[in-house]
Amino acid sequence: MKRSRNVKIVATLGPASDTVEMIEKLHVAGADVFRLNMSHGSHEEIREKHRMIREVEEKTGSAIAILADLQGPKLRVGVFANGEEELESGAMFRLDLDPAEGDVTRVCLPHPEIFAALDAGASLLVNDGKIRLKVKSCGADFADCQVVTGGAISNRKGVNVPDVVLPLAALSEKDRADLEFVCDLGVDWLGLSFVQRPEDVNEARELAGGRAAILSKIEKPSAVERFNDILEVSDGIMVARGDLGVELPVQAVPPIQKRLVRRCRAVGKPVIVATQMLESMIESPMPTRAEVSDVATAIYEGADAVMLSAESAAGSYPVEAVTTMDSVAIEVENDPTYTQIIEASRTAGRATVADAIVAAAREIAETTDVKAICCFTQSGKTALLTARERPRVPIIALTPLRRTARRLALSWGCTCVMTGELDRFKKAVVSAVRAAREVGFATEKDFVVVTAGVPFNVPGSTNILRVAPCDERLISATDPE
Repeated sequence: MKRSRNVKIVATLGPASDTVEMIEKLHVAGADVFRLNMSHGSHEEIREKHRMIREVEEKTGSAIAILADLQGPKLRVGVFANGEEELESGAMFRLDLDPAEGDVTRVCLPHPEIFAALDAGASLLVNDGKIRLKVKSCGADFADCQVVTGGAISNRKGVNVPDVVLPLAALSEKDRADLEFVCDLGVDWLGLSFVQRPEDVNEARELAGGRAAILSKIEKPSAVERFNDILEVSDGIMVARGDLGVELPVQAVPPIQKRLVRRCRAVGKPVIVATQMLESMIESPMPTRAEVSDVATAIYEGADAVMLSAESAAGSYPVEAVTTMDSVAIEVENDPTYTQIIEASRTAGRATVADAIVAAAREIAETTDVKAICCFTQSGKTALLTARERPRVPIIALTPLRRTARRLALSWGCTCVMTGELDRFKKAVVSAVRAAREVGFATEKDFVVVTAGVPFNVPGSTNILRVAPCDERLISATDPE
């Protein structure tokens, strides 16, 4: 499906969007990637959503990416005898391993690994940071804390430990079962929650066995500190600002977002900016001006994708939310300032022949009247390198592998087209020209840039470039089939 923008839109599915008709409406409105939140729903419900997405893909002829977002290890307090208590600032409050119901003085925290890692002075955040505790003393089965910021605490509220790298695997037993299920199902991306170290990513990659690409969610201070190492072993990144904004001062999140997006762009790996982008549209058909500016900022930074969570999963206006994101993206990308910002922040990377080829393709597109860059890609690497350049013209990624086309649906500027196996560059040029015309990016009077690797079907072998006319003589001269 031809889009009038380069940034991609990720829409989360849920009760508000769990029919084929609604999924199709969301896709037509602008959703390029659908997120399945593994924190909610049974395997059978996830299977049905997957089936419906593939049905829409078949009907529309689009390559649609599916992101399965694993829950990750959730740290929660136990239950209270009264269901809820009010903690006063300055009071003492104990967390321990005693399973007895809690009261205003204590509650169970059934995670011995937290107590093993705590030291006096560490901070504990409860209920998305609304309650802040400072550890005064601790042992193997307790932590006596002073309430720094009080408030209501109730059953099974989440706990964050921002000051400590916890000895927790990024994959719980539930995550392992979910990972195996969705990989067998055929999702394209795995979202890995609460990554703390590159070893967490390597573990997920080994379990996935190449069946899905790994998207690391950056939502802990330790992940920010080791971001370069995590990025190196990840296929993509999500800047998950919800938990990140709980564990770090909120004012630290915008500059972190900007740095992470730029680093991802520099190495040519897709990056999603997520959480509360159009939060008010859960209940309102119109976003706030601040939310529109937030979406626009992520696009100006050069993010590959922006994401909707509850807005499309449980909100009253899922289609309107996607339409709003689409409209904001089109407006921003038509702003001359956008081009200036993107090109000023471009990082040169010409260490290989492939790097030089895609850089040359972008330079040709900028200095001539070329309408599109058509790149043949087996693994998706050439398309990712082309997207890293952020060219002013559309990128048409041609591949014989549906898996590659679906994964590239997350990447900036990539319109994915399925093609047959090729053995000659001339056939590749003809296929590229046909695709550019059929998708609607070029007419018979236009030119496109074609990049490919010879020999064909060898990942990472991009070594040839041609500027090709889109006239009928070229198309009829050789039958690419």
